[in-house]
Amino acid sequence: MVRTVQWVSHWLTAKLAFLLPILLLLSTHAYAQQKPSTSEQTNQKIHELAGLASARATDTPIGSGDLIHIEVFDVPELSRDLRVSERGEITYPLIPGRIPASGLTSYQLEQKVAQLLIENGLVSHPQVSVFVKEQNSQPVSLVGAVQKPMVYQVIRPTTLLELLAEAGGVTDEAGSIVIVTRAGHPMSEQNSAAAGSIDATGLDTQTISIRLQDLLESGNPVYNIQIYGGDSVSVPRAGIVYVVGGGVAQPGGYVLQSHGEQVTVLKAVALAHGLTGFAKADRAVIMRNNTDTGQKDMIPVHIKQIQNQKSDDVTMKSNDILYVPDSKGLKILAKGGEAALTVGTGLAIYRF
Repeated sequence: MVRTVQWVSHWLTAKLAFLLPILLLLSTHAYAQQKPSTSEQTNQKIHELAGLASARATDTPIGSGDLIHIEVFDVPELSRDLRVSERGEITYPLIPGRIPASGLTSYQLEQKVAQLLIENGLVSHPQVSVFVKEQNSQPVSLVGAVQKPMVYQVIRPTTLLELLAEAGGVTDEAGSIVIVTRAGHPMSEQNSAAAGSIDATGLDTQTISIRLQDLLESGNPVYNIQIYGGDSVSVPRAGIVYVVGGGVAQPGGYVLQSHGEQVTVLKAVALAHGLTGFAKADRAVIMRNNTDTGQKDMIPVHIKQIQNQKSDDVTMKSNDILYVPDSKGLKILAKGGEAALTVGTGLAIYRF
């Protein structure tokens, strides 16, 4: 009986030893099958989808601080620029009292001024036009990992994609989430329907988290939400890990999904489409910034031993550089870290 148990134990061990490399290969292949995109491709998609949504009626309510121009056709003495007061009102010549303007669209204010001109006997058949010359009442702050952080004035119905396009798109370090913080605008049923992708909290202030991938893949209004004046939009930075050297199939920088995400050496190799046939996997190193010395630490990594479970997988940090040499790369590595770093210049940055 004891010999039978021993035989079964040896058989299981042999099977595991045979299957483990295959499982690791399949895992690497699965990562390699993902379709990465560079930040340039991401931003091109943002501009394409934003362009599709831009041809809409454009009339945003007037608000406090806006500068408007009222034109009365053929009556130049009644045409002028007016600033909307903090109370949302304007004063107009020969019309008694103050005219409420905040919350009205340009068309609605045109109708109101025309009616008041008639009621006060100033013009019998007025043709009134109202233009917003300066929009100061609908600011949206856009911060984080975007090309041009800015304060954007919402002068017409504007979507999240249009706002990102206005900012030039995202940077290489942008994470996978866009966060919209707003007050005073209730969530529509359509927007609140995306459970798991959009999360609204609180009665007065809402925090809406939208996956960038969902936004780009669909352009769906569930994700491509309307942006209102007073909103704050943030694209958090996530950081990048770099995989370089002739020992990997696709050297490059790989954006972490979110700030604080942990990527191990094996996952980094998988993202780089695996090892080449000439890789010197047990001669790899991680180059990491040392904040105390200002230099780069060289951390030896034995990838083959990790794959064979003879060594623990190593967790990488943001801005780490995993250098996997091939036979030629060993000469570069022997010259020191600075020489190895030159291999990584001009790398494409990939998003998953």
